[in-house]
Amino acid sequence: MSVYFVSGIDTDTGKTIAAGLIARSLARRGARVITQKFIQTGCAGVSEDILKHREIMGEGAREEDRQGITCPYVLTYPASPHLAAEIDGVSIDPARIENATRLLEQRYDVVLVEGAGGLYAPLSRGYFTIDYIRDRGYPLILVTSSKLGSINHTLLALEACRREGIRVQWLVYNHYPDAGAPIAASSIAFFKEYLAARFPACGWLETPIIEGYSYPDLPVQGLLARP
Repeated sequence: MSVYFVSGIDTDTGKTIAAGLIARSLARRGARVITQKFIQTGCAGVSEDILKHREIMGEGAREEDRQGITCPYVLTYPASPHLAAEIDGVSIDPARIENATRLLEQRYDVVLVEGAGGLYAPLSRGYFTIDYIRDRGYPLILVTSSKLGSINHTLLALEACRREGIRVQWLVYNHYPDAGAPIAASSIAFFKEYLAARFPACGWLETPIIEGYSYPDLPVQGLLARP
């Protein structure tokens, strides 16, 4: 059984699309895979990100989605988890999220846990997403893009993971939004050189711009043979 945490260098980097595409690609290779959103804000009912995962995977909501197992906290206010929780009068208990993940581990080969925002998105005033990942020893799938500032944000995130002892399994380059061929080519070359020099065990994956409902297959074999 394998659990991977999917986070981004910031909000709106394409974590949801990346998680859905990876799950879809794993399922097409015969893996029993499910996604989890550890905290959803700005929503009510079933997590909208979970529903997007299911759409990409070519299916509807699962029973675990309707039961809230795949998203233990759905908060109504569109803000950082700690503030959304405060506004909704909720206290986020990391153990509740972890217990849901463990239940999914018993049923599936791979669990992809999508975060909310970036690595330092706070769950409370003194506890951050990066703390949650580190404390559970989850390998990280980090999503970046060609947006202005992404090189700085990506390197800061990678070095924060090194400091906290978090293994970065993959760096995922999201081609949306399209920043243009020169920027994309330069960013990709820069990231690959940086990984080769400082994170040689980290894999590389790219997610293309999605046209309509045509979802591509990604080379995800490495997640089925986690060391």
